[in-house]
Amino acid sequence: MSRVAVKMDTDTTPVTGVEELDKHLDELLEDPSLPPNPKLFDDVELQLTEANTPPLIPRLLPKITDILKKYEQDPAHLCSLAIKLLGPVNFTQVLSLASEDAIIQALRSTAPSANILAMTVLEKAANSPADAAILAMMNNVITNFLTQWLSAPQVEVGEKGGKVLGDLLDVDSDSRPPDGLSVNGTEIVVKKPIGQGLMWRRIFHDHDIYDVILSLCSQHGPLDIQQRSLAQGRLLRVLPRLSALNFRTLTSTDFTDLNARYANINSNAGLLHFAALHMIDKEDLLMHLNLIDFFEALLSIQRITPFSAQKIDTLKQLVREATEQDNVLKAAIRSLPERTVPEEAEDLGRFVEQVLDLQ
Repeated sequence: MSRVAVKMDTDTTPVTGVEELDKHLDELLEDPSLPPNPKLFDDVELQLTEANTPPLIPRLLPKITDILKKYEQDPAHLCSLAIKLLGPVNFTQVLSLASEDAIIQALRSTAPSANILAMTVLEKAANSPADAAILAMMNNVITNFLTQWLSAPQVEVGEKGGKVLGDLLDVDSDSRPPDGLSVNGTEIVVKKPIGQGLMWRRIFHDHDIYDVILSLCSQHGPLDIQQRSLAQGRLLRVLPRLSALNFRTLTSTDFTDLNARYANINSNAGLLHFAALHMIDKEDLLMHLNLIDFFEALLSIQRITPFSAQKIDTLKQLVREATEQDNVLKAAIRSLPERTVPEEAEDLGRFVEQVLDLQ
């Protein structure tokens, strides 16, 4: 296992218990069936700071990585300590400590702590466009990440995956609003330089990866009803943010064959149309509420993105089709301005009238 150097001012105060923990890690390497000693992990983790962590990274992290490859017990304590150790390490440094195969194995694990650890590693690629571009080249990692984000039953894995995906596409966006975006005081798009767009191309222009998203969220996909609903909800929550970054990419696709397979439509409509019009069963009251939340978030965000005739025409068509036989959704959209902050209500009201064709 290669070592990584992390340059940072270090604390000279020794971390107690490291010798005992190091020995315990050797025991777990020797016998993966041994249970972990929670006290040894907790004692060391609670002492870690930005200053005293770097010297421990090359000593402890490679062993933890090797243990996780074959560990038979609950890895929660191992993963928690690994996440703390990873704090000062950047994405490319992590790749010298953990291979793509190790990341994929953690993503595929049935243990949510391992999933969170792997997603924390991927999250580091959101710190710069260059790191996001490196990750975009890791096709199998992206495939397994999206699969676990949508198919993991644990809420915390879904939430972590949605945040990581949004952050990666944010830093990688090559068409971001130049001044950032805030809705109701919440920052949606950060003001930063544009990215390279490689992550966007990997997810939205790679047939196999796009297939993963549609299949896991489709009524005709492999997931059972409960997990499919979770996957659909996760996709609905992330799309409004992504629409602020690159609306055009979300509203068209090259893969009409996948639209025909999963949405039973013969068009190049994009992921936004799939999610809004063809994905959920509106007889499912909870999913219908999720759809209403999605439209409210989408319109609130699109109201403050740069104007384009294509955007307005697309939103009109989307809302018209979605509300054609859904008076509850139409009423929710009409009343949206009444439920927003007063200083934004008037502009939002005009925007809602525009997309509902009430002007």
